[in-house]
Amino acid sequence: MGQLLKVQNFTISSDGFATGENQSLERPFGDADPGALMQWAGATASWPNRTDSGGSRGLDDYFTRDFSHNIGAEIMGRNKFGPERGPWENEEWRGWWGDEPPFHTPVFVLTHHERPSFTLSDTTFHFVGGDPADVLGQAREAAQGKDVRLGGGPTTVRQFLDAGLVDTLHVAVAPVKIGAGVRIWESPDELLDRYHLEVVPSPSGVTHHIFWRR
Repeated sequence: MGQLLKVQNFTISSDGFATGENQSLERPFGDADPGALMQWAGATASWPNRTDSGGSRGLDDYFTRDFSHNIGAEIMGRNKFGPERGPWENEEWRGWWGDEPPFHTPVFVLTHHERPSFTLSDTTFHFVGGDPADVLGQAREAAQGKDVRLGGGPTTVRQFLDAGLVDTLHVAVAPVKIGAGVRIWESPDELLDRYHLEVVPSPSGVTHHIFWRR
């Protein structure tokens, strides 16, 4: 199938929101609680920040463990990288992840405003414009034959879905409510003309929606 563009472990609330309103430097997900949204992944044995030898196995753990498999580059929207809007006035801001970002690949950040690339540990951030197909071409070249992850946020995922570029999509619906924010869909049925869908509930309470191209 060649290099895939994959959305992995993208978690939304039971009322359909991926992020809340009022994003800020202190609250990357706005009014939403990322710990509550991602509790299903954080409870698994393969969660990368786990400090003990415990954790659940099974389907949730499979998705957590598979997150970095064969990924050679990531694409993300500017709002995932940081809260600043407009021209880059604070180039000292280098993302919410500190000096050891979890990506370990080139990352392409969508923006309308130029900014030089920089490297932290084994992750290099590139700031790029252009339409989704052009950005995906750059990411595929950087991935050197591996797949590309579309990391979010929801507006960016929807943009690439609407452009017909996403090959596989995994959305985890968590048993929490946010109330307002940004969605990737009103209903997963919106994608059924283009994708097969399998819905699998997990004992953790999350429901996994797995899409692949028709």
